[in-house]
Amino acid sequence: MKKRVGLYFGTFNPIHIGHCVIAQYMLEFTDLDEVWFVVTPHNPYKSKSTLLDDYERLSMVNIAIKDQYKLRASDLEFDLPQPSYTAVTLAHAREKYPDMAFALIMGRDNLETLHKWLNYEQIIAHHKVYVYPRVSGQEGPLDTHPNVVITKAPIMQIASTDIRRAIKKGKNVSYMLPLEVWKYIDENLFYR
Repeated sequence: MKKRVGLYFGTFNPIHIGHCVIAQYMLEFTDLDEVWFVVTPHNPYKSKSTLLDDYERLSMVNIAIKDQYKLRASDLEFDLPQPSYTAVTLAHAREKYPDMAFALIMGRDNLETLHKWLNYEQIIAHHKVYVYPRVSGQEGPLDTHPNVVITKAPIMQIASTDIRRAIKKGKNVSYMLPLEVWKYIDENLFYR
């Protein structure tokens, strides 16, 4: 039987406790064997100008999950064309790791716009999609798709954008981040 791996895509700029809580929930309360944080070099819907270097963000994910053997930081998209499209990444992942069954982990807000994604029909036909709730999320037509699993993960209202803004203003946001990630950001003067 193939190992079931949930791909949790994001810029993780920076990774925060909300990301970690969602990943751990997916490991403990679904049938996934592992969760990979796929660090996205360039989301087609976000500006690249505010992003830290890809490898710095990958390092922060590694720091955040260092003691969790079922969580992994992934640079799967680093060598793919940019901006990164999930359908392309999934095809690459299947080719590179044929012994694994890949699923997606996404917030309800992403499920609501999935029909706008490149080759979304192929994605949802061939991959399970584990959805975590968002405050603004609403039920949609894809909720009842057989490959969509709506979870009761905690609603996390922490945003990397807000963390970056707070750091720039000199605020202490250490409780919003894994402690070692906060130290890494502070030592390197990131987001100031």
